[in-house]
Amino acid sequence: MAHTQRERRGRDGDRQQRDRDESEFAEKLVSINRVAKVVKGGRRFGFAALVVVGDRKGRVGYGSGKAREVPEAIRKATEQARRGMIRVPLREGRTLHHDIASSYGAGDVIIRAAPPGTGVIAGGPMRAIFEALGVQDVVAKSVGSPNPHNMIKATFVALGRVTSPRAVAARRGKKVAEILGRRDAEAREPA
Repeated sequence: MAHTQRERRGRDGDRQQRDRDESEFAEKLVSINRVAKVVKGGRRFGFAALVVVGDRKGRVGYGSGKAREVPEAIRKATEQARRGMIRVPLREGRTLHHDIASSYGAGDVIIRAAPPGTGVIAGGPMRAIFEALGVQDVVAKSVGSPNPHNMIKATFVALGRVTSPRAVAARRGKKVAEILGRRDAEAREPA
C-alpha cells in the first residue's frame, strides 16, 4: 500500500515539475504553414510550425516541427526549441552588450543595444525572440529575405556571437575595468 502511494507521489511530483517547467518558459508561435505531399490518390496536407521558446532571463531557442495536425506540429517544434536553447549575456538584464550584424542565407539582421525606455523595436520573428529572451530595450532590423526561418536563424547566429565584457576580459587576461576603461577615458577627455 505504501509503495503505491509513494509511486503516486512520484508521478504527481513529475507532473508538478512539468507544470513548473512549462510555466517558466515563454512560447511564441512564429509561423504555421500548410504543406502538401502529393501521393497516388491526391494530396496529403500537413502543417509545419516554427516556435521560439525562452525563459525571459537570457536563454532562448527555436524549433520547427511538421505533423498532420497543428497541435502536434507545435508540440514537436516546442520540444526541439527547448533542446536547442542558447544562453545570451544581457547587460543589466534588459539589453545586449553591443551592436551586432549577422546573416543566414539571404536573411541579414542588424541588432543594436538601446538605452532604457526604448522598448523592443523589431519586426515579426525577431520580436518573438527578444520577448522570449527577456530583452526590454533593443532596436533590430531585418534586411533581405522576409522568410521567418532565415530571419530567426540569422538572429540566432548574431546572438551566439554576443559576448560580455567579463568574457572578453577573461579571454585577454585583463580586468573588466581595463576593457571598459578606455571608453570611459575617452568620454572624460572632452569634458
